[in-house]
Amino acid sequence: MKKILCSMAFLLTTAAVSSAQQNYSDDHQINPHGERVLSKGMVAMDNSGIFVPYEFTRHAVGDNNILIEIMYSGICHSDIHHVHEDWKTESYPLVPGHEIAGWIVRIGKDVAKFKVGDYAGVGCLVNSCGSCEYCLADQEQYCETARVLTYGSPDVFHGGEMTQGGYSNNIVVSEDFAISIPEGADLTKVAPLLCAGITTYSPLMQIGVNAGDKVAIAGFGGLGHMAVQYAVALGAQVTVFDITEEKRQLALDMGASKYANVNDPQQMEGMKNYFNTIISTIPASYDVKMYVDMLAIDGSLAFVGLSANKDVPSIDIATLIFQGRRNLFCSQIGGIKETQEMLDYSVANGIYPMVEIIEPSRIEQAYKDVIDGKVHFRYVIDMSNLN
Repeated sequence: MKKILCSMAFLLTTAAVSSAQQNYSDDHQINPHGERVLSKGMVAMDNSGIFVPYEFTRHAVGDNNILIEIMYSGICHSDIHHVHEDWKTESYPLVPGHEIAGWIVRIGKDVAKFKVGDYAGVGCLVNSCGSCEYCLADQEQYCETARVLTYGSPDVFHGGEMTQGGYSNNIVVSEDFAISIPEGADLTKVAPLLCAGITTYSPLMQIGVNAGDKVAIAGFGGLGHMAVQYAVALGAQVTVFDITEEKRQLALDMGASKYANVNDPQQMEGMKNYFNTIISTIPASYDVKMYVDMLAIDGSLAFVGLSANKDVPSIDIATLIFQGRRNLFCSQIGGIKETQEMLDYSVANGIYPMVEIIEPSRIEQAYKDVIDGKVHFRYVIDMSNLN
């Protein structure tokens, strides 16, 4: 049986570091001989999930760079997958974190977008080639030759050194890959928007959800509760699918019109060929066909949740052929322009994640709670308490 496997893991670029560096001119290199920045953070030294304090250095603040003092760093489920090597072999030591919010303490001489004292965030990307088809279309997350992820990624613009993320006290980033945090934003809740927010906002924008559309959100966790808020804000009639009863009232309080426990057959009745849009945020193996059956003709099912490789769901191609005119696609975060758009929209409309602020010493327990589904819905680390 042929299967479609849909994977959206944040993979390292396949181009060799030495080859990539040869493809870029000197104006892509950012002050390689300047003074490096001292940093400290919480690091995983192997795939055990144990974190310890760690001191390291970052590349110098170049002419187009900003130095952000990190205030808050969100814990994303993909951080856990990376630390535990659920997707690929990782390079340790590894400082995770790609949901970052803080304030700017230093800028390069050519920086025009920011000034010292501004609040800024960093999401999943810190650089890209800027010239491939995707970059020119403001889709840097799919850059073909030099995508640099916020952590665990060889930085081809700085000698191939491995990037380190936001479970730390600071980060150096190009102004082009920093997100301006709007005035009045709730800084304790902004960081998760730079991954969970854009990951769910983007497919809703791609599909073009309108007021009155019947929208389903599959999975009501860190991603799902953001998708619900965006769909409700767009005026959609929102149904939430999950596997427990405990989240029902939370979903209804966020504006969902219906909540269905997929383990109760009676609650699943009457929804065949019903939804215009379904956003699947499920990070585990599940029955994809069940959701395809609920799509209306020309409806769209977007996959944004990603499981460990061993649990990636699949579907028989014949199902799609004989149940035609249903659109299935995958979406990975969003480009920098769209991420800024998302953050501006979120703050203007009061759309934030539910968060629990924790100390850096609680990261290991937080990882266990996320895996067990015991958090509503996002842990955010207060980096000001980093020892």
